[in-house]
Amino acid sequence: MSFVCASKLRIRWKNGIAIVLCALAVGASYAQSIVMASTTSTEQSGLFTHLLPEFKRASGVDIKVVALGTGQALDMARRGDADVVFVHDREAEELFQAQGFGVRRLPVMYNDFVLVGPRADPAGVRGRDIALALRKLSAANAAFVSRGDKSGTHAAELRFWSLSGPGVRKADAYRECGCGMGPALNIASASGAYVLADRGTWLNFKNRGELTVLVEGDERLFNQYGVMLVNPLKHPHVKALDGQKFIDWVVSAPGQDAIARYRIGGESVFFPNAASAR
Repeated sequence: MSFVCASKLRIRWKNGIAIVLCALAVGASYAQSIVMASTTSTEQSGLFTHLLPEFKRASGVDIKVVALGTGQALDMARRGDADVVFVHDREAEELFQAQGFGVRRLPVMYNDFVLVGPRADPAGVRGRDIALALRKLSAANAAFVSRGDKSGTHAAELRFWSLSGPGVRKADAYRECGCGMGPALNIASASGAYVLADRGTWLNFKNRGELTVLVEGDERLFNQYGVMLVNPLKHPHVKALDGQKFIDWVVSAPGQDAIARYRIGGESVFFPNAASAR
């Protein structure tokens, strides 16, 4: 049971940030579960299936994950429909915090984006330079599937297109699906198109067909994930105690170790870097 406290407020200072915690006068208790708005990549990569049971064993707290594009996840949190956000678009996350909706953004882990396409690579994009690859896609009018859903991956894709030159992404074969990473990969696989993907979802994706990774290794493909508590001063019903428990755990040594241990086919999927904030 969640509750809104009009009195008996106390302030706990955590990492220099005031977190407002409601306490009932006698025997405060409620169901230990929180809602986390997160990205489709953390869900579809299988990370949460590995990570959240470890957190539950350590804390007793259940987490319901609502997997959305980063923009939608942040909008959900703005409405007060989540306790924690775990996403990957730093610019959007910092705006969310500046608007007063997030308590503090902390880095958690990173991986990278990859440009995936047909093994035959008809546009000749194979290499390390993402901007050059997209210019070649545009010049060849090669089929490209964009998520088009305001996700962190979509935001990154638009940044990469902007690096490629004005108007480059307006090729006739550019298609927005308005969908998650898994469906976008399915469309690309079925149609022989190119698509930008996060590496975690790609590694966990089974319906590859003729798709393969064609562009990787460009430092601009770096993909950082961050976590924030939704500000209980904006939404007093936010479960700040249990939300902060998850944040503290995921940036702690046990949480970071759990992330590092997650692999697909023996390959690391995410690389913990919470220590970079210290």
